[in-house]
Amino acid sequence: MNERIVDDEIKLIPYYRNDEASLPWYQDPDVCRQVDNRDSPYDIALLHGMYDYLCAHGACYYIEYRGMLVGDIALRDSAEIAIVVCREYQNQHIGRRCVLNMLELAKEKGFKEVRANIYSFNTQSQKMFESVGFKKTEEEWYCCPIAK
Repeated sequence: MNERIVDDEIKLIPYYRNDEASLPWYQDPDVCRQVDNRDSPYDIALLHGMYDYLCAHGACYYIEYRGMLVGDIALRDSAEIAIVVCREYQNQHIGRRCVLNMLELAKEKGFKEVRANIYSFNTQSQKMFESVGFKKTEEEWYCCPIAK
């Protein structure tokens, strides 16, 4: 798996263990609620388990923005996408640009569509995914067809 260049500010770096960078994202209760609808932060075991699962079942990347790791994004073999951007870097279109790049990866992999599971209260993520072409298909599920 190679590094992916999103644009002149963002690179997607293949996942490697970096608890110092990633654990703080999953210590933020608001981020944990957005991602997993959980009120408690991740511990190291849960963090490692999540990343191990994502890496074993798809492509998992860190999001590097202007030289700083600010989140992660994964495209699972099941064509499901998941993204986390730490709170300090949200609302700067970083996630949108990374999701667009993952749609390109999905096309490279021959996927016909990509899905995202977004909780009903997470209107911020819903709007971001809709802005790049995802449509709500059922409660808490969004889908984007991949152009040929």
